[in-house]
Amino acid sequence: MAERIVITATSIISALGRGIAQHSDALINKKAGLRYPIHLRTKHASEFVLGEVTFSNDQLAELLGLPGGQSGYTRTTLLALAAMQELMAGADKSMVADDSVALVNANTVGGMCSVEDMYLDFISDKPQGDFIRYIDTLDCAESTLHIARYFHLKPFMTTISTACSSSANAIMLGARLIRNGVVKRAICGGCDALSRFTLNGFHSLKNVDKVPCRPFDATRFGLNLGEGAGYLLLEKETDALARGAEILAVLSGYSNTNDAYHPTAPSPEGDGALMTMQLALHNAGLSAGDIDYTNAHGTATINNDPAEGKAIQRLFTSKTPVFSSTKPYTGHTLAAAGAIEAIFSIMALQQQSAWPNLNFTTPMNELTIQPITEVKKMDIRHVLSNSFGFGGSNVSLIFSRA
Repeated sequence: MAERIVITATSIISALGRGIAQHSDALINKKAGLRYPIHLRTKHASEFVLGEVTFSNDQLAELLGLPGGQSGYTRTTLLALAAMQELMAGADKSMVADDSVALVNANTVGGMCSVEDMYLDFISDKPQGDFIRYIDTLDCAESTLHIARYFHLKPFMTTISTACSSSANAIMLGARLIRNGVVKRAICGGCDALSRFTLNGFHSLKNVDKVPCRPFDATRFGLNLGEGAGYLLLEKETDALARGAEILAVLSGYSNTNDAYHPTAPSPEGDGALMTMQLALHNAGLSAGDIDYTNAHGTATINNDPAEGKAIQRLFTSKTPVFSSTKPYTGHTLAAAGAIEAIFSIMALQQQSAWPNLNFTTPMNELTIQPITEVKKMDIRHVLSNSFGFGGSNVSLIFSRA
């Protein structure tokens, strides 16, 4: 039997706050982080509630002690560094700076959050300011490079961009690198910042709600965009025990597939989602009946929720375990979503609590199942966490009690 891959550290920043304690308090007390944005420069600021991190760029730069303030750093990178700071604070610096550590970071729109503010400078005959520093920040790997530089890491580095499943794929790749002996440990996760580019893009697709989203609700209209970052430290169980590390959870199974159905819509009956969940269970050596709680992708969009809901119904033929989407707490954080929700899944295992699906009131006609709407204290051994993205990129992760 293959040795177990475990999680020994996590770090997070989102609209709910910074750090595990603030997120735990928000989840338990049903305190959503959605609000009208104050940092995103958009004419739609008073129209759409978003999952915006409360720190300004200057505050993030000050928090990180960056020389020269935020100059040259995009908000995407600042969020990534602010999240990673928590993980690194409790880590053995020599251990994570070793050659046998991988950094697998995920991102979708790079530094668009900063570059879009400098468009007029880019096209001007007489540019002003230090916009030249930001020319190459559109690359999704820009935040990855800055993480390595800031924390003096010299790891195997790679960046993944598979839409909304990006950081879930990062976690899966990290586990595979460890399992195949490429590295000993892996820091995996993702980051994304709000931008006019993403807000206007999703709005043009008629996928954004102006009020708090309602996953799996008959009255759902669309998602609320969010921003943030989340990271997990993965290693083999024997290595974690040898150094006396606390084991937070076991990554017992994982899988990814592609719908190959439509660029922006899942297969209506949830065929791709179902296959992904089935393969993750097979990888974990578990059956559907072993899952106690499903942390659904649940975007509150017209197409996703019935497709994922049908897939869940098809997977759990006898009894469907409790399920919910946590996106009404944080908004949809795009590339960071898989990692942030993986951390929520681990918190569910640690606190033996399934998190509520906020704002749900009206069952969908297409489904016979409904999400939970209150914090549910229960015996949780295994959590299934779904992340499904545009382009049909599906990932399912299974976390188990240590």
